[in-house]
Amino acid sequence: MATSDIKIETERLVLRLPQWEDFDAYAELFGDEQAARFVGGAMGRAAAWRKFLQQPGAWLVQGFGMFSVTDKHTGEWYGQLGPWKPEGWPGNEVGWAFRRAAWGKGYATEAATPAIDWAFANLGWDNVIHCIDPANIASQALAQRLGSTNSGPGRLPPPLDDHPIEIWGQTRAQWMARRAEENAR
Repeated sequence: MATSDIKIETERLVLRLPQWEDFDAYAELFGDEQAARFVGGAMGRAAAWRKFLQQPGAWLVQGFGMFSVTDKHTGEWYGQLGPWKPEGWPGNEVGWAFRRAAWGKGYATEAATPAIDWAFANLGWDNVIHCIDPANIASQALAQRLGSTNSGPGRLPPPLDDHPIEIWGQTRAQWMARRAEENAR
């Protein structure tokens, strides 16, 4: 399967590679001081455009990156979520960022589960982490819903090394045991 053909569908969502049409909503997310607070901070459209190109570039160069998370019926872009491992990163991350309009609706949990499944099935990873600011209570709650635990403080590579993070995560074995238990219910 070609990278461009990768698409994951859930009950309400489609996870797919980023497309040009996603940019306006992406720029809204990264222009929103509250929504972008824990993912590098708010920025203007020109800076958001350069940041937007990171994910298509990661897909092209690494063969993986964050998915665009869209509404299955309307196509509305809610955010990005998925595997992410820039140079110098503290581990194999599945990260996320969502527009405020998508908060509190369960989209992140619904998208993260198949994204982690996809990462373990396709990338050969033995573990997954989430780099979360200690003040980001919502992301900590999502990590816990996913079965991840807090391993303590971590450090991102420069120029992000001044951002406080905690490393949340779990092993492939822990994830698979949790998924088997869920499927047995």
